[in-house]
Order: sequence, then structure tokens, then C-alpha cells
Amino acid sequence: QVQLVESGGGLVQAGGSLRLSCAASGRTFSRHAMGWFRQAPGKEREFVAAISWTGTSIGYADSVKGRFTVSRAIAESTLYLQMNNLEPEDTAVYYCAARPGTITSVTAYYTGQNEYDYWGQGTQVTVSS
Repeated sequence: QVQLVESGGGLVQAGGSLRLSCAASGRTFSRHAMGWFRQAPGKEREFVAAISWTGTSIGYADSVKGRFTVSRAIAESTLYLQMNNLEPEDTAVYYCAARPGTITSVTAYYTGQNEYDYWGQGTQVTVSS
């Protein structure tokens, strides 16, 4: 089991920045591929960013490329999402997710919700215009 707790959300003006954190506990953090998803009111949850369990591959949704950066601190068992130049359309609850990595998936990152085994409770990000 892996427990995930997001933090860092809040209210920010358009053009501002926030850094989300996802603290992991339980099984070895370094052996899990991680992802960020978000869900806006009235919309389905969507992929934002992901990183392979080795940290060698990263992917982003087109809507956040060039503005968001995913990273992780192994020693702290924490995943981060640096969000710059925020737009009102980024308003959503942001979730982190994890799935165990394997020797055959060293460069794989995952963009589908169904590909993850563990989820956090989410943190609200609100961007005002």
C-alpha cells in the first residue's frame, strides 16, 4: 500500500504560480511511477503530468506544457508539480497517483487514470481572472 497526501493548493491570480506537493508513505516511493491529474467542476478527471519510476521519462498534457513541471525528491518521498503562468482554466482539484514500477517499465509514464493503483485525496487550486 502507498498513502498519498497532496498539499500546496490555494487561490492565486491569473499569471501566478503554485507548487503542489504529494507526500508518499508506505512502500518504496522510488519504485513507483507517479502522475498528476485534475478535475474541474462538472468535468471528468484529466491527465496533467507523469513521471516514470526511474525518473527518466516525463510527460505532460498539451494544455500545461511549458507552464507546469513535475519533479520528485526521492529522499523526501515527495512528488512536486510546479505550476507557473496559471490560467483560470487551471482551476480544479489536483490529485496525485502512483503505481508500482517494474524492470520492464523503466521509461514508462502513464496518462490513464485506470493505470494507477493509489490516489491521494486531492488539493483545490483556484485561479482568479
